Amino acid sequence: MKAGFIGLGNLGRAMAGRLAAQGVELVVWNRTREKAEKLGVEVADSPASLVSQVDITFLCLFDSRAVESVATGEGGLLEGEVEGKVIVDTTTNHFEAVLRFHRMFEEHGAHYLEAPVLGSVVPASQGKLTVLVSGERQAYERALPYIEKIGEKIFYLGEPALATKMKLVNNLTLGSFMAAIAEALVFGEAIGLSREKVLEILASGAGNSMVLNAKREKLLREDFSTHFSSALIYKDLHYLQDLARELGRPLFMGSVAKELFAMTFARDVSDLDFSVIYRVLREC
Repeated sequence: MKAGFIGLGNLGRAMAGRLAAQGVELVVWNRTREKAEKLGVEVADSPASLVSQVDITFLCLFDSRAVESVATGEGGLLEGEVEGKVIVDTTTNHFEAVLRFHRMFEEHGAHYLEAPVLGSVVPASQGKLTVLVSGERQAYERALPYIEKIGEKIFYLGEPALATKMKLVNNLTLGSFMAAIAEALVFGEAIGLSREKVLEILASGAGNSMVLNAKREKLLREDFSTHFSSALIYKDLHYLQDLARELGRPLFMGSVAKELFAMTFARDVSDLDFSVIYRVLREC
């Protein structure tokens, strides 16, 4: 099995490493070449060169502007041999942008799958992500043997943009839970309990959740090394606000959470893990 992988940030590096560990022969590209070379696999000179060598190419980028740049920029995917190839885009995109990406790749004879993932660095390295997929079923079936190496649960949703919209809905709960857990921890400490005791009680009561279980050690140790950055959840919640506007629906929790994470930019910690919202709220 051979595949390409573009975008080696925290999550992308974990996914690419998992694919390589599962026997996939990888060709990778990253804007910062040093990150690509650390994987110990073949490094392409450009996205165009990469896509010309493989039938399946994964993308894991920061946002839709980054996807557009990798696809249409100098040396981009569309300058390579893309006809008949499958592009699996795990980026959390804007729901309007993915419709444009579907059309753009189709016009060049390629097949585009939006495949945003639920989960972060640790489950990615273990092949335990949840993957939501929209796009042509035939392309999905071609890519499935690769997707199964990173995803424990895979939902094929079919209709273009549906997977992306559902990912934004999921991140409504992700951002809201993280903010609520962080604020509860701040209040628990304010009444005189230790951080460890507050987290233990929350985990035994209403606070028990995958978010708390995933971030408990980070909160205990104040280790905010990045698995999923505050900048990313802020971006996703901003996209969700656009979706709420399109649907003509109010967005309460998501909007409040977005503005809380906006505070990480003012504190210059937006590149840290989104659990750093605890520190921001504690200092209010």
